[in-house]
Parts: sequence; C-alpha cells; structure tokens
Amino acid sequence: MRTKIIAGNWKMNKTASEAAALIEEIRAELEGVIGVEVVVCPPAVALKDAAAAVKGSAIGLGAQNVHWDESGAFTGEISAAMLKDLGVKYVIIGHSERRQYFGETNETVHKRTKAALAAGLTPLVCVGETLEERDSGQMESVVTKQIREGLADLGDDFTRIVVAYEPVWAIGTGRTATPAQAQEAHALIRRTLAEISSGDMANTVRIQYGGSMKPDNAVELLSQPDIDGGLIGGAALQAASFAAIVKAGVSLDAGFRVQRPAGS
Repeated sequence: MRTKIIAGNWKMNKTASEAAALIEEIRAELEGVIGVEVVVCPPAVALKDAAAAVKGSAIGLGAQNVHWDESGAFTGEISAAMLKDLGVKYVIIGHSERRQYFGETNETVHKRTKAALAAGLTPLVCVGETLEERDSGQMESVVTKQIREGLADLGDDFTRIVVAYEPVWAIGTGRTATPAQAQEAHALIRRTLAEISSGDMANTVRIQYGGSMKPDNAVELLSQPDIDGGLIGGAALQAASFAAIVKAGVSLDAGFRVQRPAGS
C-alpha cells in the first residue's frame, strides 16, 4: 500500500519569519496525526528558518527547485548539496510555472531529477498539459512525453521519485477537473511509468494530484485508486486548510496518523 504524500508548494509566498510561524501553526493542527507523509516547500530564502521550525516534527522540508550541477558560475541557482546542508529532503522539479515562465524543458527536468536523486533528495516531478493541449487532444502525448524524457534511465532510483500531475488547464481557468478525469490521467501516468521501468516499480511510485486540491474535494480525489496525495498550492498557505487535506488523506482503517519523513 502506498503511503499518501501531501506537499505544500508555497510558491513565492511567505518571508522567513512568516514561514516559521505557519509551520508552527501546521504542527499544532497536526498534533497526534500520523499515517500521511507531510511536506512543506517554502521559498529558498525561508528554508533555514523553516528547517528550524520543522525540527523534531513529522513534517519534511522541501525546496521548489534545484540545479543539476554541484557548483559553478550559475548566478541565482542552488545546488542539491546546498539544499541538503539546510536540512531539505524533498525538491519540486518541473512545475508548470517553471516550464511556462522560466524555460524548463523535459531535458532540464531529467538533469535536475538525476542530481536530486544522486544527493539523496526525493524529487517531486511535475507533469501535465495546458488548456490548449487538452482541447486539441494532446493530453496523452504531452504527458507521456514528459514522463519518458524527464524520468528516463533512473535505474533502481526509480522507486524514490514522486510524480505530481498538474492539469494546467484546470488551474485558474474556471474549468474543473473531475475526480474521474484526474484518475484517468493518473492511470495513464502509472501505465507509462510501467513502460519505462522494470518489475513492479511503477506500482510503488506515488502520484500526487496538483490541480487545486482543497478541503472540500480532497476526500473524493484521494479516494481514487491511482491518486496517492496532493501537491497543494493556495490551500497550503493556511494551516487549517492544509491540515484538513492531510487528514483527508488518512484512510479510515488507519486512523489519524502522519508519516515521519525518512531519515528524520
């Protein structure tokens, strides 16, 4: 059984002090709750304060990007070693906003993913189609291409990745992805993962839903067989709403439990 993973992508929100305060609120909301892997991904400038705030808790710390080289003349970039030194355990790679605004490609996603894995970080690798691509019938070809090129040749490290499906067409457009549509995309992703991996690896990979998951739709989405968690945007900026999604990810027979991140 795959452990649900709920990660908050704070994007360009929260100063260092605000990040620490929000984490304290999240800790209070999740007191005594176990069984779901919980991750917060604040801006890079807040990572040091966030690391101190999550210390001693079950909450894992993630970053929003990582460079593929260990060091060098890459102004503004951050290496995997730098993130690890701050206590980071996870990193978002290939988010739709990075692809849309900052030139991210399947090739750079692959390089970042390999670098993250080599450093012992858990990559949260994002895939998904735009409104134009969905309306023109390209969803399957776009998503499978992103997976095949972004996650190629990972070997045994394949089981250490997390994939996040972002239906970009359903974010801020007024259109909504139904649980059935989300499940259809997640099933496609798992089939594609099976085609590029060996053995039963694809069934161990967790696939998050990143299409505006909120407390009022989380239970229905997370009950789908191939949806193993959520990559949460706006709802992650409020402790109560984020905690409500975490609790929605807890199976009824497991009770309220939060999984302590590996290595903590």
